[in-house]
Amino acid sequence: MKVTIVGGGPSGLFLSILLKQRLPHVQVDVHEQNPAGATFGFGVVLADTGLASLREAAPEVVEDLMGAMRFNDRQTIVMRERPIVVRRPGAGGGAIPRIDLLRILQDHARRLDVDVRHEHRLADVHALDAELVVGADGVNSTLRAADEAAFGTTHGRLTNHFAWYGVDKAFETPALVFREWRGGCFVAHYYPYSAAMSTFVAECDDRTWVEFGMEAMDARARQALFEEVFAPELGGHGLVSNHSSWRQFPVVRNRAWHAGNRVLLGDALASAHFSIGSGTRIAMEDAIALAEALRQRPSDIGGALELYVASRKPAKQRLIRASEASYNWYERVREWMRIESPHEFVYHFMTRTGRVDRDRLKLQYPDLVREMEEAGVAALAG
Repeated sequence: MKVTIVGGGPSGLFLSILLKQRLPHVQVDVHEQNPAGATFGFGVVLADTGLASLREAAPEVVEDLMGAMRFNDRQTIVMRERPIVVRRPGAGGGAIPRIDLLRILQDHARRLDVDVRHEHRLADVHALDAELVVGADGVNSTLRAADEAAFGTTHGRLTNHFAWYGVDKAFETPALVFREWRGGCFVAHYYPYSAAMSTFVAECDDRTWVEFGMEAMDARARQALFEEVFAPELGGHGLVSNHSSWRQFPVVRNRAWHAGNRVLLGDALASAHFSIGSGTRIAMEDAIALAEALRQRPSDIGGALELYVASRKPAKQRLIRASEASYNWYERVREWMRIESPHEFVYHFMTRTGRVDRDRLKLQYPDLVREMEEAGVAALAG
């Protein structure tokens, strides 16, 4: 059997490794349009809960990834200039430079004789000579775009505006800063991913975008605006751009997970909003489910794809629903930022997806709940 994977990001490379480990006779090739060693973006976060499922599937790979990660069990949320420290359960999140993540996965794939082809843009996905073609090429998937009618693709777009930057500074903890500044509502999501660098996601609501005239600004002016708004956090450091384009989050969904011998995973299948910090994990867990389905039914591609959907869809839908609840909360961030009490604001933030309710909050975040109770957060009563 020959499997062609379109997209050499984390999920595509991880799938290639899993397939060769489970089905050594299978021929696997990966087509990546970017050059080897090139990457867009900065750091990637994988929470300890997500790492556990990945490690179970490929322990040697994940050990190498964890060896290159920086772990932090705290997050700071700043509201009305009041920093509130949230201690996460377990080891917290592990951050890794995206380029290191890709390098480690590429090394493991090549050791297993996966044919990884860089600078290879596909002109016609229908011409690929393979029993199975996998779309692991992200939210702007070439494979999916070739036949969106068959996949039942729908597109939407959120109203908030955001861009990914870096900072040549390793912040002490990951943080979220919600700031009202000259009538605008601004958000910074940042986290350290190496000894000297952090990822910095800049965001504002659409009203701020319009009222500050950001549509008419060039890229440098937008960057300078956020450097001014978050000067207290940046401490004299500037934002670092790496193809840091401003955009509104694309909501992509597909009725069908597969069409013929083509199958989707990760953001190509359903885009997960960055605010839940699980997009890479979700895509890599999709790869686990697909590899396992093919291991169980190696001579029945159609049956394997049905098994992939049946085994993965319930968990995937729960995570995507959490993503939707989170981005809908951020779409109303101006309303939430009217809350006077920083602790009440943090309560609503922590429970925004529905995956953490009052009881789970009390169990997993006792120090935070104690602070909230002392601050008189009404929702914790009872």
